[in-house]
Amino acid sequence: MTLEDLVRLRRARDLMDRDYAQPLDVPALARVAVMSSGHFSRSFRAAFGETPYSYLMTRRIERAKALLRRGDLTVTEVCFAVGCTSLGSFSSRFTELVGESPSAYRARRHDAGAAIPACVAKIHTRPSRNGRAESASRP
Repeated sequence: MTLEDLVRLRRARDLMDRDYAQPLDVPALARVAVMSSGHFSRSFRAAFGETPYSYLMTRRIERAKALLRRGDLTVTEVCFAVGCTSLGSFSSRFTELVGESPSAYRARRHDAGAAIPACVAKIHTRPSRNGRAESASRP
């Protein structure tokens, strides 16, 4: 993989970080990276260790956790606010990454981390991408 390829892949990853709530798919991201869809998917996985879809869903779940901690939105509102179009798929992926359902996550207390700076809290509340939730993130 060339340095130019990495720059183009980062451009697509930055788009996912910034516009996670927008409808993004592999063809659109591949256009940003100026690659074919297949080449983009293979290159993205080689460079970042996960598929573009997995990366995007992790970003969406991270943002969903922040919105659910606020407590002023329903799970359905959070689902759509982060760019998901199916409540069932959102709940399944959330539960897979976080280890509890969005409703259970929203219902429990989150004030223990209120005094922690956001940059530190983000590291400790990041969803696990390896398919299993980390039990240490729950009280």
